Amino acid sequence: MSASATLARPGGPGLSTYDYGLYAATVFAWGFSWIAMKGQVSSVPPEVSVFWRFVLASSVMFGWSLFRGKQLRFSLSTHLRFAGLGLFLFSTNFTLFYYGAKSIPSGLLAVIFSTASIFNMILAFLLFGQRVSRQTAVAAALGFGGVAFMFWPEIAGTSFNRDAAFGLLLCIAGTLSFCMGNMVSASTQKKTISVTSATTWGMLYGTVFLGLFSWASGKSFAIETSMTYLGSLVYLAVVASVIAFASYLTLLGRIGSARAGYATVIFPVVALSVSTVFEGYVWTAGALTGLLLVMAGNVLMLRRA
Repeated sequence: MSASATLARPGGPGLSTYDYGLYAATVFAWGFSWIAMKGQVSSVPPEVSVFWRFVLASSVMFGWSLFRGKQLRFSLSTHLRFAGLGLFLFSTNFTLFYYGAKSIPSGLLAVIFSTASIFNMILAFLLFGQRVSRQTAVAAALGFGGVAFMFWPEIAGTSFNRDAAFGLLLCIAGTLSFCMGNMVSASTQKKTISVTSATTWGMLYGTVFLGLFSWASGKSFAIETSMTYLGSLVYLAVVASVIAFASYLTLLGRIGSARAGYATVIFPVVALSVSTVFEGYVWTAGALTGLLLVMAGNVLMLRRA
């Protein structure tokens, strides 16, 4: 199926088996990434860890692209698109979120990032004139409310001082950066440029931006050599970056930004499920209520409109 054909159906047609496979791959890859990120919390500066993550991820993408014979030579104007993808999706959003996370709880991070499905709808309407159906809007609201319910005890216990408020702004900016990257990807796919080629170059540009930022801020590029750090780095680079972003961006072009963006609502549910097994997370009545809201929104978002 051509890129123009897939992008012609972002509004409401039912999902194919392939679409559901992409959706599941995205949700589970990012859902497990939360526990992997804990292995990155160390003396290594956040932007340096993300830099090495994308050094590895972009290397894998270039190797895969060459092996599959994907086009890698493009015009300067197309490279500007790739640079935008790298800036918004593969560098800025991660850096903003990592710094914001220093002063606000992880539960609030999940709630903020779940608004990506809402921001995607708004940006797609403003930039591309994509109609937002009532069904899609209600589904996004259910998902956002459900994630808020699940993490409410942690959020309610947060003391909003000046640092926390600044952290909140950084994370909102990080979410907007992620969504702007979604819009760049969607417009790039409309130009019939493959997701693999765009992601390969986008990750490289993101790596360059992160490297320059780390260097300019005087950070050391040294990393830990523990199995925990290196293992989590490999997972985040290969599974949570290469596989997840390739799946998500392909899905974005096939079913539209609003519906694909709902993955950002579902993967915190997977993360909590993983936490239940490995960290003893206990599901409260509020969390179960939130889970039901999220799942109801998921069914509503993905079913035939």
